[in-house]
Amino acid sequence: MAGTTAATQTKTVHPGRAVGGRKGRLLTGDRPTGRLHVGHYVGSLENRLRMQEEYECFFLIADYHVLTTGADRTREIAGNIRELVLDYLSVGIDPAKSTIYLQSLVPEVAVLHLIFSMLTTVPRLQRVPTLKEVMRDLKLETASLGLLSYPVLQAADILMVRANVVPVGKDQASHLEVTREIARRFNEQYGEVFPEPQTLTGRVGTLVGTDGQAKMSKSLDNAIYLSDDAATVTRKVGKMYTDPTRIHPTDPGHVEGNPVFIYHDAFNTNRAEVEDLKARYLKGTVGDVEVKQRLARALNEFLDPIRERRARFAAEPRRIEEVIIAGSRAARREAQETLHLCLERMGMDYFRAVREEA
Repeated sequence: MAGTTAATQTKTVHPGRAVGGRKGRLLTGDRPTGRLHVGHYVGSLENRLRMQEEYECFFLIADYHVLTTGADRTREIAGNIRELVLDYLSVGIDPAKSTIYLQSLVPEVAVLHLIFSMLTTVPRLQRVPTLKEVMRDLKLETASLGLLSYPVLQAADILMVRANVVPVGKDQASHLEVTREIARRFNEQYGEVFPEPQTLTGRVGTLVGTDGQAKMSKSLDNAIYLSDDAATVTRKVGKMYTDPTRIHPTDPGHVEGNPVFIYHDAFNTNRAEVEDLKARYLKGTVGDVEVKQRLARALNEFLDPIRERRARFAAEPRRIEEVIIAGSRAARREAQETLHLCLERMGMDYFRAVREEA
């Protein structure tokens, strides 16, 4: 979402720090483009679980953002929304503690997007590093206006609830610099409304794919999903890319950069076992088969409680709808308050009564 943007500010955030007399706010979310995988967990979800105990959390289902690269797949969005909420609930995000909401049910975000677009230049957005990456991956010769302004809509999402913290993957960090610039520019031009949110990255920046590619991705089919059953996980781990220079199990292998050991470090809680496997791998006294078998076991132990919760929530389809509706109503109240503050500072709160009736 090189060499073109200001340095990203990633700061240590004090848990639950009060801001302006209230608990600190956090916003992050996902596009409903399919099921979440273990890369999402270590990259962001585990931070969300911890932070929902310390912050006032808003978790966004970003269906408008799907249109930036998937305008031809809109009929898939509804099903993907349900799968995304199931993934949220299955990992332990609690709607009694956090607000889970649907972007398109909060129309005020589109108005904020319009206002913020007046504070951002085209050349600035063209310098966002991930724009070039997305265009390359999708083989696009030119970006649509929606894709170009993706960081501005993201800024509207974040500033709509006046968030102080945004947990993101490292690939999204440059977008947050755009958000901070917009907040700063608005405050300087019209008066103080927005905090400048800080990024919070996961303990594993980007989890490599099972095929050894730099990033686990749904589109590359190199992902282990949070909803995969045990047999599927074992099969995927068995096919994982390891050390291409190692021909025989008795050959000394490389641990650094080896996807199987990256996953062990991320998910195997038996640290003594991991260190033993690494030592033996370096000496050539353990084969890939054993290393993968132990990884499959560790991953399935990690995923078992997630699968159990998912099955329980999946049996209550009405519950998913209730979570979305209640969360979207709460988010919209925040959005309306923020938009009112913006228009007031801008001197554009004329005919407010008419606007509120509409």
